[in-house]
Amino acid sequence: MEPISANAYIQKGVIALLMACLLMIVPALAQTGGDYEIIWSTIDGGGGTSSGGQYTLTGTIGQPDAAWSSGGNYELLGGFWPGGPLCFVDFESYARFAEWWLEPYCNDLNNWCGGADLDKLGNVDHIDLDLLVKQWLCYCPVGWPLK
Repeated sequence: MEPISANAYIQKGVIALLMACLLMIVPALAQTGGDYEIIWSTIDGGGGTSSGGQYTLTGTIGQPDAAWSSGGNYELLGGFWPGGPLCFVDFESYARFAEWWLEPYCNDLNNWCGGADLDKLGNVDHIDLDLLVKQWLCYCPVGWPLK
């Protein structure tokens, strides 16, 4: 067996270093050029209580933006605290909706068929079902009649 020269060690070291660099570049390339982009971000939290007048808002550090805000008649949901006015469009909403399916006489007197006439056009039909499906498993919109 012949002894290996210092140049051979250097060459092998350079090749190994280049291979390691190449292996680090490949995952980085996989992370770019896709269809995804972050259009905004927040660092949520800080914790504490803010109040003004009759309103009080309490927050906890690290609570993510879980969804929903509103304007008229105020509605603010978010984070993962249990309780409160959380409402999801789910089988409970669907069961209330199904009670009125194909009802032709919806109006103010019967509260638009118990809220099932979502478009308030006077009947519970496929258009109302489409509106329900579009909200499926999401937070109930402000004023959701099937709460």
